[in-house]
Amino acid sequence: MKETFGEYIKRLRNENGLTLTQLAARLDLDSANLSKIENGKRDFDEKRLGQLSIALNLDLNLLKTEFYGNLFAKKLYENQCSNDVLIVAEKKVEYLRSTNVKQTNLDL
Repeated sequence: MKETFGEYIKRLRNENGLTLTQLAARLDLDSANLSKIENGKRDFDEKRLGQLSIALNLDLNLLKTEFYGNLFAKKLYENQCSNDVLIVAEKKVEYLRSTNVKQTNLDL
């Protein structure tokens, strides 16, 4: 938890005994770009989350939690937002889910 998404990838890559080049190949990246991701100089492309979950044998939902948690934390930090933003966001997610259920029921 106390690591960036890039650091998380690097740790898991090492735990799985993969070199930078090996993991990069599994993600259709070159090793220089993966190195930049691991070192926080470039963002990971969310379109590759599925590939990453397969490459590291991880549950995709767990990976999404880490990825989006990192993304939100980075935005909050960069914009100097209070943690109250998370409370508001959680309420908005609940609202969106409830309206989506209502719309889905109407479509039936």
